[in-house]
Amino acid sequence: MIETDRLILRGWRDSDVAPFHAMCNDPEVMRYLGPLMSREVAEESAARQNALIDSHGYCFWAVERKAGGAFLGFCGLKPGPAGTPIADRMEIGWRLARDAWGKGYAREAAEASIAWGWANTGTPDIAAMTNIENVRSWGLMERLGMTRDHAADFDHPAVAEGDPLRPHILYRIERP
Repeated sequence: MIETDRLILRGWRDSDVAPFHAMCNDPEVMRYLGPLMSREVAEESAARQNALIDSHGYCFWAVERKAGGAFLGFCGLKPGPAGTPIADRMEIGWRLARDAWGKGYAREAAEASIAWGWANTGTPDIAAMTNIENVRSWGLMERLGMTRDHAADFDHPAVAEGDPLRPHILYRIERP
């Protein structure tokens, strides 16, 4: 578990699935991320994150607001996906419910995740990727001190050819 001034980043609970499913059925949240998510896929995603904690000690943790305990989304670290320039490297990622946007939660959670990565792993760098049109996400990457790796831009292999979500950009931050 990671605590910040306003947030708790933790493993996933069964009670997180319903708000996660709702968040992933908001077309604006999913605008750059792909199709809306079924309840079954939401359950599988939560289980997959907890399995990453068991195997690696970290995952895209559930993000909970300390005041009131509301589930806000996820943020954390995991091995990068196969077929991408960061396969098996450390990836940081986040997704928050729309009502949590614009409050600094994503940055707070991402800074805590990066700090945890430096303190608890030997990774030489942490990478983040997003669809090239997702300006809010790559803007956060820049505010975190990450630098775009233009040479590593790629078409995401999990997205169909011709889909406007396929082109991805990559940012990195080196271990201090």
